Amino acid sequence: MGCGGSATPPAHSGGRTEPLAQRDDAGAPAVADSAPARPAVAPDSTQRDLAERYGAVAPLSRFRGDGSYYSDALAGRSTASGEPYQPRHFTAAHRSLPFGTVVRVVSEHDGKTAYVRINDRGPFVRGRVLDLSRAAAEELGFIKRGVGKVRVEVVEYGNRRKVSRKRRARHR
Repeated sequence: MGCGGSATPPAHSGGRTEPLAQRDDAGAPAVADSAPARPAVAPDSTQRDLAERYGAVAPLSRFRGDGSYYSDALAGRSTASGEPYQPRHFTAAHRSLPFGTVVRVVSEHDGKTAYVRINDRGPFVRGRVLDLSRAAAEELGFIKRGVGKVRVEVVEYGNRRKVSRKRRARHR
């Protein structure tokens, strides 16, 4: 029996009419989702993995601006999402996109493309729309220039909520 095809119930099944693939382990009918859930993007996903997964995906939104990259001196420090910054991972900072959002970044200088996952907040410099990890900056050819014009295309929105930091009430 192939996946997704309807199955004829065996004679000992008590007359069940649902395909066996639609029942959970306890024998109760499983709840069908409207769309299969994609597993979350791994923090250390390679460019090849991300390009295969999102290469044919139409963008959900687009914007343009300058992209820059993080200093290697920040390696190991905690990002706004709580992850440590790792220069060899394809990550970026954006002011408001949800953590876990995957974007396609296209250099307007030469058309090179990189896929990155948003895991930090920033940049806080006028005109800049992304701060890229060193790996992403190398992929786009930004290392010598430091900053470059980019087109950013959201290919999957993340669902992680912003990390909240509790403020302590001041008592006088």
